[in-house]
Amino acid sequence: ADIVAFMGVMRFLDQPTPGCGASRPPCSPSINNGRELFNKIGCATCHTPSLPTGLSPIAALNHKQANLFSDLAVHNMGIGLADNVSQGNAGPDEFRTAPLWGLGQRAFFLHDGRTKDLLQAIRAHDSPGSEADGVIDTFQLLLSPSQKQDILNFLRSL
Repeated sequence: ADIVAFMGVMRFLDQPTPGCGASRPPCSPSINNGRELFNKIGCATCHTPSLPTGLSPIAALNHKQANLFSDLAVHNMGIGLADNVSQGNAGPDEFRTAPLWGLGQRAFFLHDGRTKDLLQAIRAHDSPGSEADGVIDTFQLLLSPSQKQDILNFLRSL
């Protein structure tokens, strides 16, 4: 009975509200630029900004957009992020793309909370065998320090 009640509450929790835009104060130029760069360099390939919900008899859940910043797929992230834990068919270096919604309220990052440094979390995606290598190479090698900061500001606004 308690688990059923808990599931009912969790089902109807709203998604985290971004710190700016929509019904909030306008986003800064840095945050807007960071959003564009996030998409342009390929972060949004896996951290998909929005996915639709499916058919539901509950109107509040029926065909709505969920701004979770995840494709919910399992990806090989390489040895740098491996935690030596296999879950189901996923190996120790394979993880479901973590939703980034609410990232601005988090104190720890990555699937296991191993870092408090958002930039370190991004760089950890660059390791042998990681599907994100190309994106992270672009982030590290082709973006200016101010462009990197814009992406960090955007992520913190989520």
